[in-house]
Amino acid sequence: MRKPNILYIMCDQFRYDCIRALGNQEIFTPNIDRLVKRGLVFENAYSTCPVCVPARYTVRTGREPALTGCYQNEMPQAMDGLPEEMQDRCGDYLATAMRKEGYYTFGIGKFHTVPEFKEDLGYDLQLNTEELWECPEDRANDAYYSFIRKEHPEYNHIEQLHGERTNMYYVPQVSPLPAELTVESFVADRVIEQLKTVKDKPYFGFVSFIGPHPPCAPPVPFNRMYNPDSIANPLRGKPEIDFMDEQILWMNYLIWADELNDFAARNVKSRYYGEITYIDTCIGRILDAVEAREDSENTLICFFSDHGDHLGDHHAWQKESYFEQSCHIPFLISWPAGSAEWKLEGGRKERQLVCLTDLFGIATQAAGNPQIRDGHSILNVLAGKERERETLFACYGRPGTPQFKTMIRQGDWKYIYMANGGKEQLFHLIEDPEELVLYNIREEQIMKQMRKRNLDFCGREGLLSAKDKMKMKSFSYKERPRFRIHQFDLSGGIHDFGMN
Repeated sequence: MRKPNILYIMCDQFRYDCIRALGNQEIFTPNIDRLVKRGLVFENAYSTCPVCVPARYTVRTGREPALTGCYQNEMPQAMDGLPEEMQDRCGDYLATAMRKEGYYTFGIGKFHTVPEFKEDLGYDLQLNTEELWECPEDRANDAYYSFIRKEHPEYNHIEQLHGERTNMYYVPQVSPLPAELTVESFVADRVIEQLKTVKDKPYFGFVSFIGPHPPCAPPVPFNRMYNPDSIANPLRGKPEIDFMDEQILWMNYLIWADELNDFAARNVKSRYYGEITYIDTCIGRILDAVEAREDSENTLICFFSDHGDHLGDHHAWQKESYFEQSCHIPFLISWPAGSAEWKLEGGRKERQLVCLTDLFGIATQAAGNPQIRDGHSILNVLAGKERERETLFACYGRPGTPQFKTMIRQGDWKYIYMANGGKEQLFHLIEDPEELVLYNIREEQIMKQMRKRNLDFCGREGLLSAKDKMKMKSFSYKERPRFRIHQFDLSGGIHDFGMN
């Protein structure tokens, strides 16, 4: 049998609990439901550094932040004497590795590389469609903007094609473009073109949608698909638990979400759901194109997200915490022709711990040359050839700073350490799936085990600065000065409010 085609479909800020086939009866996702029926659902999948830039470097390298040097939305920078260049310390990017295995590779969508707007990631065809443009050159190099400028100049006057940001970041909106001309539709169209033309080689395709990342601006009619009065209010815990992570208070203010009430939260979520259902239709068109090919059964598809969004749960907005709404992600994999060997029967749910690092190994193993790197051999676990991962480690924030924090998932337990204040949280996710109760007193033995594992985890290169000799480094709790982020059209010279 020829090597399988491999198609990775990634969304941005897509919560784990927003798929109808997996229990959310408020939302409609018929095409993602098709993927659920086509293969496996991993119920315990995580983004180990739940924010855009580091998550994407993890996907393309199979490495955790300790090696990528990207611990938050920042320019990657190696620590602890590791090589300066990303690929020197991490190895080839995924697209390059797949090309070496004889694949035609294409990547279309949001890549969020830094500091370069359009870093060469190794694809035969790479079309960047980014959410922000820092300068006129970035805008000119964006594949989607180039399409609008050349093919539909009647929309060229729009400053922010994906919706207004700044103070409108969490304000419900409608797309300024019709459904057939949004960036999501553009990405789907370009992917379908590739699926129709690639014949002589197996393909590795990476599809990266910007949505449902805010601003939540679905096109007509998806903007009015969901009634906010039919959506549940946010889940909030005790402030002394929810606000233990200073990042939440700081981030809420940063993106103009510190005064949103229950109605505003339901209203935002109605458009967030609308954006998901709209993206679902775009995914459906891609799946139709896959199924129209003779080799559709020999196509491995994986659907996942870089992280989630609190959407008001735990008094929080955005991501960058280790509450489930932020770091727990959807993770679906299917491969009909490989089902017998790898036990990928459709509609089955798996409880093993998986994360974004595992994607590198899934693709390269399916191609015949497994490179597991910092991940785990998920396919071998499914085939009964290896034991599943017992413990999952995660970190966010540059080691040695107050923003550094870690998360450990082991069994039904989740442990979180925050250097700012040296604070700890311990949740039992079966007894307390909503993470409302701390177990740090009643379960002292579990806490001792987690502390030791945390200290051992930070003993590797790239994380050494998180330790202070034989204990975790901590700082006196301090809240950072708060300010608003201005996300105007910088490429058009717009930097602040006013008539500039």
